[in-house]
Amino acid sequence: MLSERAQILLKTLVERYITEGQPVGSRTLSRYSGLDLSPASIRNVMADLEEMGFVASPHTSAGRVPTPRGYRFFVDSLLTVKALDRAEIDQVVMQLSGDQPQRLMQSASHLLSDLTRFAGVVMAPRRRSTAFRHLEFLRLSERRILLIIVTPEGDVQNRILFTERSYSPAELIEAANFINQHCVGCDFDQVKERLRDELKRLRDDMTLLLTKAVEAGNEAMSEKADDYVLSGEHNLLHVQDLSSNVTSLRRLFDLFEQRTSLLQLLETGSRAQGVQIYIGGESGLVPLDECSVVTAPYEVDGEVLGTVGVIGPTRMAYERVIPIVEITARLLSNAMAQRARS
Repeated sequence: MLSERAQILLKTLVERYITEGQPVGSRTLSRYSGLDLSPASIRNVMADLEEMGFVASPHTSAGRVPTPRGYRFFVDSLLTVKALDRAEIDQVVMQLSGDQPQRLMQSASHLLSDLTRFAGVVMAPRRRSTAFRHLEFLRLSERRILLIIVTPEGDVQNRILFTERSYSPAELIEAANFINQHCVGCDFDQVKERLRDELKRLRDDMTLLLTKAVEAGNEAMSEKADDYVLSGEHNLLHVQDLSSNVTSLRRLFDLFEQRTSLLQLLETGSRAQGVQIYIGGESGLVPLDECSVVTAPYEVDGEVLGTVGVIGPTRMAYERVIPIVEITARLLSNAMAQRARS
């Protein structure tokens, strides 16, 4: 366990380093810590913290910087999270009102990026079924029809059908009513089976339309959705701690491109309770040694759907990023729940 004055000095060092980005010396610690200690006493405490792995001394400076272990102790034991101001909360509420799930995720990702000036990421909900809640036909032109499929989660899939003949709006309503009455809650393979006998009683032209709709619907619902939405990667190009190391920055963008490792991290975050913070190598992702990832799960009716998160440098203002991630997850949960019930 660290003594009280060691904790105060470590907290001061991390806060000054996050703010200024420069190694922190004993004079700065004396000025900002509020402790009545001599420079020699401060240096002794710093030497102890360095020996325990909480801080490190860059070769070019007499000051010290926090290590990943120092950041971890700071985040777990010393951090005072700041509440967001009313304007920021209003911004999140306004942009995360009811909409399609995909657009909600994009809005949440952009918000996380805009508010933190780092990269924002939202893991997509796993599609729980290939069933549909509602289906509609919309006439686009003489032989083109838009098939609109609404999933149980409120997501919308569209497909264009090319038909052999023209269908009137009344016929399209008749076809939609038929399939909605007989097949809501089924996946499209079940729809195909259920319609097999029913179609015999319909006109041939209606049979052709519904058969095309079932085939297109099955294709739409079987497609793999994007695993996550990522916004603001370009912000990381302007973070000095990252941009000064071109090799690490390239590896980070390779990670964004190949997706699998980041998805594993987001899935881990979705199984955790509340906000999770992965500092440097803790994430298990080699390209993120110089980065931290802050995540929180979002849910509907107690079921976790996915994760929201921020990717930035280890030298980030955790006291600000944490509440941004937390409130975005909470409001995304509310928006998703509202959409699912509408």
